[in-house]
Amino acid sequence: MSEEKKQRVTVEIHNRTYTIVGEEPASHVRLVASLVDQKMKEIQDANKHLDMASLAVLTAVNTMNDYLKLKEDYARLLGSVKREDR
Repeated sequence: MSEEKKQRVTVEIHNRTYTIVGEEPASHVRLVASLVDQKMKEIQDANKHLDMASLAVLTAVNTMNDYLKLKEDYARLLGSVKREDR
C-alpha cells in the first residue's frame, strides 16, 4: 500500500471512535463501519452479558461465517455458469 494513496477515515463503532487508514474510498469505509456497528448491536441485544472483547470476537466470527457462505455460494454459481457455457 503506497503512502500516497492512503487516507484516514474516522468512524464510530459501538460508541468508540476509530481512525481507519487505507486505500478504500471514505464512503466504503463508513459503510463497513456501519455494518460492523449494526452486527455488534444485534449480537449484544441477544447477549446482554457479553464484555467488549467477547462481543468483538463473536462479531468477527459471525461476519467471517457470512463471508464464507457467500464465497461458497459464489463458487457454486460460477461453476453452474461455466457448465452452462459448455
